[in-house]
Amino acid sequence: MSHPAPCPIYWSFSGPDSWRLSVPHVSSAFVAHPELIYELEKRAKPVALDSDRVLFRQGDYPVGIYILKKGNARLTSRSDGDAIQTVEVGAGSLFGLSAAIGNKPYSLTAKALEGSELSLLSCEDFIHLIWTEPSMSFRVLQVLAEELRFARETLAHL
Repeated sequence: MSHPAPCPIYWSFSGPDSWRLSVPHVSSAFVAHPELIYELEKRAKPVALDSDRVLFRQGDYPVGIYILKKGNARLTSRSDGDAIQTVEVGAGSLFGLSAAIGNKPYSLTAKALEGSELSLLSCEDFIHLIWTEPSMSFRVLQVLAEELRFARETLAHL
C-alpha cells in the first residue's frame, strides 16, 4: 500500500488569542476499507441534512457512526482556549467511531459541506455488527489507527 506524501499543516492567526490549525487538502485519515463501508451501509439510514448541515457538535453524546458517501465534510476540534483544528474529509470517510466505541462524547464537531450525502449507523447497530462479525473489527481498527497517526503527525507540527 502506498502512503501519501506528508502534508504540511498551516497555522493562521484569526483574532486575539485565536489560532487555527488546518490541513490544506482533503485528508484520507478517516477513509475506511470498501468492505467495511459496504457492511455499515447495509445497516445504515440516510441522513437528512438541515440548513446548517451540522451533524454533531464536540461534546454531544454519540448517536452513531457517520458514513460520508458523497462530497466532503469538515471536522473541527476546539481546545480549552480559542485554538481550532480543522480537517476536511472526503467520500468513504467514517466519523464518530471513537465516540461510539468508547461511549464518550464526540471529540469533534462535524459539518457536511454542500452536496454531501451521508448515512448514519446507530451506536447499537454498530456495536452489534462488531460483536457478530469480528472480521469487521480489524477494518475498524485500521480506520482508528489512521486517525491516531494523523493526530500524532498533527501534534508533531505544533
